[in-house]
Amino acid sequence: MSDALSLTGSGSTPAPVGGSARGPNLDGRTHPAGIGLFFFVLAGGVGYALFNLITDMQAAGQPPLAIGAFALLGLALLIALGFEFVNGFHDTANAVATVIYTHSLPPVAAVVYSGVLNFLGVVVSTGAVAYSVVTLLPVELVLKAGSSAGYAMIFALLIAAIIWNLGTWALGLPNSSSHALIGSVLGVGFANQILAPEGSETSGVQWDQAWSVLRALLFSPVVGFVMAGLLLLAMRFVIRNRALYREPEADAPPPLWIRALLILTCGGVSFAHGGNDGQKGMGLIMLILIGAAPTAYALNRTMAESATPHFVDVSERARSVFRDRAEQAPVPSAADARAQITKALGKKELDRPEIYAALAALSDDVATKVKEYGAIRHVPAEATPNLRNDMFLASDAIHSLEKREGLFVGEEAKTLRAYETSLNDGTRYIPTWVKVSVALALGLGTMVGWKRIVVTVGSRIGKKHLTYAQGASAEITAAGTIGLAEAYGLPVSTTHILSSGVAGTMAANGSGLQWATVRNLAVAWLLTLPAAITLAGLLYAGLRVVL
Repeated sequence: MSDALSLTGSGSTPAPVGGSARGPNLDGRTHPAGIGLFFFVLAGGVGYALFNLITDMQAAGQPPLAIGAFALLGLALLIALGFEFVNGFHDTANAVATVIYTHSLPPVAAVVYSGVLNFLGVVVSTGAVAYSVVTLLPVELVLKAGSSAGYAMIFALLIAAIIWNLGTWALGLPNSSSHALIGSVLGVGFANQILAPEGSETSGVQWDQAWSVLRALLFSPVVGFVMAGLLLLAMRFVIRNRALYREPEADAPPPLWIRALLILTCGGVSFAHGGNDGQKGMGLIMLILIGAAPTAYALNRTMAESATPHFVDVSERARSVFRDRAEQAPVPSAADARAQITKALGKKELDRPEIYAALAALSDDVATKVKEYGAIRHVPAEATPNLRNDMFLASDAIHSLEKREGLFVGEEAKTLRAYETSLNDGTRYIPTWVKVSVALALGLGTMVGWKRIVVTVGSRIGKKHLTYAQGASAEITAAGTIGLAEAYGLPVSTTHILSSGVAGTMAANGSGLQWATVRNLAVAWLLTLPAAITLAGLLYAGLRVVL
């Protein structure tokens, strides 16, 4: 734990990067009290998660899991939280680089401050990003999350992402955990499609959703570079105080108002990072829980009974929309409807009368069951997996149909959006203990291993030392971009946005770029997706045999 939280704050100083400024003290021996506190919080978090997991299962009437199944569930949860831990010290180091290299905060204070803001960002997040990652996965595996193939999927994509993150961290490269995870998801999708029997249309990646995510990942660094550079130029025009554009003098902190600005922007990036990146692990954890303990987690049993009349009403209105579009197509049984919709989702051929008839049958069956039980929380254990899968299929089909511009307008569009929201409210939720567990993993990860990435961002991108204005511009841009992406439910890379923002400010300031570092960052950016795809695909194929 040489890079871990140090309560002493002492250490050596890296070589200066230009001008009279001197780099911050990053090396220091970890105080025994710091190590003890770290492991105390870690053990407390594990115990908290285990207690709530068992409590939820007992409250829902989930039959006790066999020892082997419980061990597999525990291993999957530990790997998922391990990914968030690595994400913490890999990605969050970008947020603290600017305050450390401008001497606005000592390294220890910056890391703890960032860890706390990451924790808060995760806890108050909406969950939209979490399920946007899940919707990239093959429908076949999502519906069978508790099968051996489902566990192989989870293990493969998380282990592949962790391996790539640790490899780039060892080289000090600010790689994107988001890119690594999305690449791993794609790799599992490709491998599952290759291994699936002929005629299995839902075995591959859901490309309509994948393209939206990939566009966000690919263009966000460009946004970071351009917007940070423009913001710096705008600050030069509006704020004429020269102190803002000077390099830090020796180890002296900046003037109080500049220091407050930089601390505020660092907190904004950390909070936004927690809200966006923390959700990626949440979605996968929920998939693990749904597969292993469907009675407790497949449906949102926290929904109030008062929500049932609205759910039934909007289901019936959606059924009317589907029946109008079905024309003369016969309405099939619920079982046949399920099979037809699954097949149509794989082929992306949903806009057909017989599929609308199937959606009418499925929505009617879902509404009837919820009405019969009185509320989602009262659905018995034996009916939970089928009801959840039916709601997932209907929601996924509506989401795909809504992407076709002009297909539904006016009241029809409004009705289907309301129905999709109701379906998602019943199946897409994240218990508080999952949020807290992920927040702890991300926050504790922030306090370990941060130094390598901090040095790269703070001193190896530009030829000159980072100025106060450059640090503020990069972090304001990063916080705004990440926060906006979370609002739209899109996973983006904190690493790439912030490091691109720093590069953009260097270019706008005429400071020059260290092209060796820029080249390495670009290589890591280009290689992450194919490397993660290959790693995850091979791991998935191997684990399918083992499990």
